[in-house]
Amino acid sequence: MVRATTRTFGKDANGRKALVQVTEEEKHTLPGDDSNVVRVTYNPDVNGRLQPIQREIVETKKIGKDLEETNTTVMLPNVNGGLAPVFKTQEIRKRAANDTVETEKTTWLSDINGNWQVNEVRQATIRQDGKNSSSDERVSRPDSNGKLGEISRTVSRESEGTSGEKRNTVETYSLDVPGSTRDGGLHLVERATTSQRTSSTGQQTTEQQVERPNPGDSASHMQVITLTTDTVSPGSSGAKATRTVQALDANGSFGVVSVDTSKSDNIHAIQVQIGPSDKPK
Repeated sequence: MVRATTRTFGKDANGRKALVQVTEEEKHTLPGDDSNVVRVTYNPDVNGRLQPIQREIVETKKIGKDLEETNTTVMLPNVNGGLAPVFKTQEIRKRAANDTVETEKTTWLSDINGNWQVNEVRQATIRQDGKNSSSDERVSRPDSNGKLGEISRTVSRESEGTSGEKRNTVETYSLDVPGSTRDGGLHLVERATTSQRTSSTGQQTTEQQVERPNPGDSASHMQVITLTTDTVSPGSSGAKATRTVQALDANGSFGVVSVDTSKSDNIHAIQVQIGPSDKPK
């Protein structure tokens, strides 16, 4: 068994150091690489006494060859002053042929009567082929009648060319299309493409373009709405980084929204990271 305690400190109203949270964790490793983790989080009350505010139980076990199951239960305070189960998850992870991993994660919520109701099911497939990889995640949730149905899908692909250029594409599909009513089908609502390359002089350029359909027209062609370009140029005295953001205006033309420049004496201090864009609302 392994025990770990994490204490988080902040400042009180008088600016003095004060304990704001404590997390205690116990991990039991069982035969066959199975494990059981219990994690309890405490907050101090008005008198400074620690009170449990969350209890999390995570059980992981092998249920077959290349098949693993993880069950998580989270307990929160109830009206009686104790802790009661509020939601739980079950994740099945399977290693398949050709460096493929398949997962299915089901989330249940407890209703007012203490009965468990399915809230969400996430199914994902991840494939690795040398320097190239892809993933496909589908999310299903119950409708107003309790029938489980797919509401979104995210497909991503990463590749690296022989010249070292890296490319990542993330496509998001949804039942909800801005400006349109649901028709029961999934539609492509966003495509984010990121490419990264390094020149012979060491300059690193990263470009990300985000495409979306015209609002209210799910069948329209995707159009680029933003383009972000980052360049990092090394020099004898350090590195210079520039980020330029362009966006599509109401007239259908691209205009520069912002240009940010930074410098560093350390040529390795500036790193470009363009994360996925915000999901359409």
